[in-house]
Amino acid sequence: MAERTSKQLPPRGVELGTGAPFHPRLGDLALDLSKGGQIGVVVDLPSDSAKSYHLRLPGGGGDWRARADGTTLRPVAVPVTHVTPQQRDVVYDARAQQAGLPVTMHHEDGGTSESVLILTPAQVELYHMQLEQLIERRENAREHGR
Repeated sequence: MAERTSKQLPPRGVELGTGAPFHPRLGDLALDLSKGGQIGVVVDLPSDSAKSYHLRLPGGGGDWRARADGTTLRPVAVPVTHVTPQQRDVVYDARAQQAGLPVTMHHEDGGTSESVLILTPAQVELYHMQLEQLIERRENAREHGR
């Protein structure tokens, strides 16, 4: 089967969409592409009585409706407060010449998500030296009761 390139048109009957649909829950923040990226709070979900999402500006104000299939909606990223390494092995990909450190991202709303910190060989060497220095400082502080 031939690969499709960006110059090829989709087969007949396939709509050009805006991406994978997002189906927010009541109270979620959603970015609406059909409103130029406007962010709103979902105040009503599609149902038998409402054929679309009902959104409202955070803090009140303007209301609007978004397609029930969710194709114009995108999740709003919650800011990350900090990242911690997971207690799992680091993976080295010799072909890509990079290491992958599994990490947990902690979000402002209390939620977490997993990701991988990608490191080049130079970064691995730099952090190795820096971590060795930290370990030495910690041991010195313990010995001197600091």
